[in-house]
This record gives sequence, structure tokens and C-alpha cells, in this order.
Amino acid sequence: MKTTHLPTVKQLRYFVALEEIGHFGKAAEACHVSQSAFSVGIKELESLLGEQLVDRTNRSVTITPLGKEVAVQARLVLRDLENLVELVQTGNEPLSGKLRLGVIPTIAPFLLPRIMPALRKAFPKLQLYLREDMTARLHEQLMAGELDLILIALPYELRNVELLPLFHDPFLLACRRGTKLVDPKHYAFNRLTAESVLLLEDGHCLRDHALSACRIRSLEKVSRFAASSLLTLIEMVDEDLGITFLPAMAEGSPMLKGTRLCLHPLSEKSFREIGLAWRRGSGRVDEFKLLGEFIQQQQDKIFREVGSRRC
Repeated sequence: MKTTHLPTVKQLRYFVALEEIGHFGKAAEACHVSQSAFSVGIKELESLLGEQLVDRTNRSVTITPLGKEVAVQARLVLRDLENLVELVQTGNEPLSGKLRLGVIPTIAPFLLPRIMPALRKAFPKLQLYLREDMTARLHEQLMAGELDLILIALPYELRNVELLPLFHDPFLLACRRGTKLVDPKHYAFNRLTAESVLLLEDGHCLRDHALSACRIRSLEKVSRFAASSLLTLIEMVDEDLGITFLPAMAEGSPMLKGTRLCLHPLSEKSFREIGLAWRRGSGRVDEFKLLGEFIQQQQDKIFREVGSRRC
């Protein structure tokens, strides 16, 4: 049987630190070793793999294209080793130890404050690290091993992941109380005036989902001035500068308190789907599914119990 010499955990940690920091001295400091010992570890890794991973000059460090791929895999290997240790330490108790969850900005402020207290109570040993960002960047971080799973809105094209749809989040017509821009009780998109619909900027999946789910086919109805965040979108609607479409999970949220916004139901077909995604082949699938089931149960309670702001 041929013996294959494998990189050590130390070598992988050194290289991941170098790829992230881009400086030998600072990376060595982050790893709590001398720069000379750090440099030796990087050279040993390159010698073992038989490839150059780093281009060195007197003033800069550049990771080679192959080195960037190695760094991604090294990060995944280190994360799997951490999972192995946590598995033993927690006695295989589900949803315990570290879990890094990415959440998009159009879910995080509505859902997380409502489910976190129950999640902490149900799984007291879970150490949940949260990162809020847009879907594309969360996917990049997931595939790089920086996140374990992501909570996103669907549909969204993602490669090399497993998806677990959780629940439908209906869209609601949002307008200021007493507005003349729309008749909520007799709403019809074709009756809206030009540029009366306010949406988020390009890049936010809520914009794309609203355009699709709410069947916005005539872009002349959409304002050319787009909001950079949900908060600014809500503030502009509160000033009666236009109407918009918000997800039902926004009902009763602190973001709407103190505003004059009213929410009105739309067609049953106007919704986005909320789901979890993780790297294909992950060894924590059972845990992720358990978390998904918990989120589903909590959201069902929220939809039943939330105080309606509909006018």
C-alpha cells in the first residue's frame, strides 16, 4: 500500500492565515509563532505538495491561483476537524457547539429576534455565530468554509449546495395610511401611476422576488430611485413617496413601529420561499434539517400570533 504524506493541521492553519491576512509577519503573529517558524511551515507545505502556493517579493505576498484553491480546501478540512472534536466533546448532542449561519438582510431583522430566544432555550449548548449579507456573498463564504449554512429567499440559483425549503413568505402591499397613490381594497397593478412603486436596489433578491411574485411586468411603474436598505425603503413609503411590497414576516416587526404603514394582502401566488442551504456532502445534514424544522415550527407560531397591522 502506497504511503501518502499529508499536510499537517499546523501547516494548513498557517497557510489559511497567510491567505486571509496577506502578510507573513502579521499572519505569524496571528498564529502565535515566530515569523521564521511560520515561513518554514509554509515552505514545508509547498514542498510536500510539490507546487508553489505563494509568490514572494520584498514588499508583497501574492497567493497563486492554485494557492487560492488550496486555501479553500484547507479551510474546509480545518472546519471538518473542528466538527469532529465538537462531536466528541458534546457527546453527539444535536445542535450543540459552534454553528456559523449566514442570513440575508431581508430575513434577519424580521425572523431572528423572534426565534432566537426559543432557539437558545431549546438548544442551550448551541453557539450560533451570525453573519448578515446578500445571497451571492453568503454563498461565496459558504463555499469557502467560512459559513456552515445560509438562510435565504428562494428561488436563487446556487451551485454545489443542498437546499431545504422551509415555508412560504407572502408579499403584502405596503402603503401609508390614507395614501392617494393606491386604493388598497381595489388594488390592481395596471391602475398604478408611473414610478409609484418603490423597490430595493439591484443586487437585493427581495427586489427580484417582488418583481416576479407580484407580477410587475411594466417597469415604468417602478421608480428609478431605489432604496439601499429595507429601513430606507420603509421610510420613503412612510413619507408617501410611493408604495412597495413587503414580506409577511415584516408584520409586527420593530422596523414598522412608529410608522404610518398599512399592510394589505395580495394574491395567494405572491410569495417568496424561505429555505436553508449548505455545502453538498456536509456531514452535518441531520443537524441542519433539525434546525430547519425548528425554524418552520417557530415561523408557524409567528404567523398565527403576530398582531396584524393591516388596515
